[in-house]
Amino acid sequence: MRTILLSFEPDKLPEEWLAQVQAAAPDMRVLVTRDRNEIEAALDEIEIAACHFPPDLLPGARSLRWFQQWSAGADWLQHHPEVVEMDFVLTSTVGMHAIQVGEHILALLLAFARDLHRAVRAQQRREWIPQHQHPDLFELAGKTMMLVGVGAIGERTAKLATAFGMRVLGVRRNPAVSAPHVKGMFSPDQLLNVLPEADCVVLAAPLTHETQGMIGEQELHAMKPTAYLVNVGRGGLVQEDALIQALREGWIAGAGLDVFEEEPLPKDSPLWEMDNVIITAHYAGATPHYDERAMAIFLDNLRRYQAGKPLRNVVDKRLGY
Repeated sequence: MRTILLSFEPDKLPEEWLAQVQAAAPDMRVLVTRDRNEIEAALDEIEIAACHFPPDLLPGARSLRWFQQWSAGADWLQHHPEVVEMDFVLTSTVGMHAIQVGEHILALLLAFARDLHRAVRAQQRREWIPQHQHPDLFELAGKTMMLVGVGAIGERTAKLATAFGMRVLGVRRNPAVSAPHVKGMFSPDQLLNVLPEADCVVLAAPLTHETQGMIGEQELHAMKPTAYLVNVGRGGLVQEDALIQALREGWIAGAGLDVFEEEPLPKDSPLWEMDNVIITAHYAGATPHYDERAMAIFLDNLRRYQAGKPLRNVVDKRLGY
């Protein structure tokens, strides 16, 4: 029987959502499980999957026609090239992270601007740091932000940054496509030329073969010594050894990092001990509204699928986004 796999723990899926799925596809069986054995037993019947699918089981899902992943990034495909060649449509939740990630980016920049990272550490030591010992305070107003990756997150961040009085530049694969609140758009091969203009560089690009390690020694040297790097994209965008050297030797002022080459970040990483680094544990995209927003995308796409209409957020499996 044609089956929709909803990869949730059965007691974690609201009845209202299950009812909406069943109403949108009354001719299909809905299987709600995260149990690997149950998924494997139903492989031949699964036509649609949502939320999660064990990647190693995908090649055996011969009836699969559409997989709605619950995340925006599809860099997991790099580790499963056999899936790239499979004949099913992959869609993502790209666009639903813009609000929370945009706020996370501004939170990191405001923390650096107001020296909050030092203040929190001083509070833990019960140490009073008076005003004259905060020489590196700055204002976001009048500063230049460079967004590397101007999708939904980049556009939302540009709007917030503009509200703070910042000038925003963007780097995207096709610079001919403009974006609201972005004053200038550049291609990746122009990155080195425009990095010296930026007071903060925000990485919000997907991880692909083209973007892997795009920020290395040359790019970090091109940045101002007073500039900050914020990475909320993927850890693989940055050559971590080069970043550690840049932070130690003062090529840049600091970094706000939500993602890393290896996660969890190893306990022996020098980044943990650096006063000019703020670390968050890959939770920039977290929000209490996550499943609600993702389910809305899935339900809209399910209705489109049933009606034979194009799906939203289709991933080019070869490009990885």
